[in-house]
Amino acid sequence: MMRSKVLSLVARADSNRMMSTATKFTTVEVNDKTGIATLTMNRPPVNGLNLELLQDLKSSIDEIEGNKSRGLILTSSSSTIFSAGLDILEMYKPNKDRIRAFWTQLQDTWLALYGSSVPTAAAINGHSPAGGCLLATSCEYRVMVPNFTIGLNETQLGIVAPQWFMASFLSVLPQRDAERALNQGRMFTTEEALKVGLIDETANNKEEAIEKCVAFIGTFAKVNPLARSLTKQQFRAADLQQLQNGRKEDLEKFLFFVNQPAVQKGLGIYLEGLKKKAKKQ
Repeated sequence: MMRSKVLSLVARADSNRMMSTATKFTTVEVNDKTGIATLTMNRPPVNGLNLELLQDLKSSIDEIEGNKSRGLILTSSSSTIFSAGLDILEMYKPNKDRIRAFWTQLQDTWLALYGSSVPTAAAINGHSPAGGCLLATSCEYRVMVPNFTIGLNETQLGIVAPQWFMASFLSVLPQRDAERALNQGRMFTTEEALKVGLIDETANNKEEAIEKCVAFIGTFAKVNPLARSLTKQQFRAADLQQLQNGRKEDLEKFLFFVNQPAVQKGLGIYLEGLKKKAKKQ
């Protein structure tokens, strides 16, 4: 998880061209000309994925699926953080019922985004470690702004990424590159991510990143929506089904792991380090 002083700013749009609905931590804006929805995460300061943000993300994805949008662009209202990943406070000295709800909601949100019937793209306008990278790689296309980093760095925090995290990573990177990066907990700069194929394009700023995401979704304009959706579903079916079939086992594995004394100690040390950094700022 990463810290930022910058508070998020809700994305603005011309009211004559946009229809907007909002939940607590996400905003959905559908452009009435392109029919493309922009889903913006807005939980300052770092879009830490807690239970409530995950619930809002899932609700927003369902809304976009239901309003027949032509595509989904995922981005952040922060100018420096896409998402800092799972909120460590959900896992440190967890409440028994809440931690179960938290992980179950994470499963639901991933299944909804990775398995979305509409074309999906991520406009990565800030750092994207761990769960932030999971969200980005769950989309079909990624455009990233320079001078930020992205990667699944769980091993650096003493955490093991579950198989379905790896599935999103493997849908983007060759297995050898993905395995090495996961084992190292490697974070890639924007330029490095482009070179290895973790992202598809770079953009000078968020607005340009969204424009490039719109252009990607536009490549499906003449493709039959049902045929495209079913093709995507077939490509991703094994990954989705694997989690669906093993949801309970995955939950129990996570609960067992996160409650290990060594893991709790490591999370405590990490949180204490964040507090010290915050005091110095």
